[in-house]
Amino acid sequence: MENADKKKFDTSLQAKRERFLRLATTRTQSVIDRLRILSHCANKSAYNYDDKDIEKIFSTIKEEMDAARLRFTKKEKRKFNL
Repeated sequence: MENADKKKFDTSLQAKRERFLRLATTRTQSVIDRLRILSHCANKSAYNYDDKDIEKIFSTIKEEMDAARLRFTKKEKRKFNL
């Protein structure tokens, strides 16, 4: 790889990294903020819920978190077979 190409490649990687950091930070903070807002529903004097409701909420959140994590760690692409 020529020097100019290497510099362009490094700049591209740096730009992608900076964009990832900016977006991931903002989006993670947004998730945290929304979870904090959700926790306001825990006020028993204002809301009526049972353990089944709580389990459904947090199992759904966990499933989505697991699916998101898998997209970050999945390295193998599925292959088509007839």
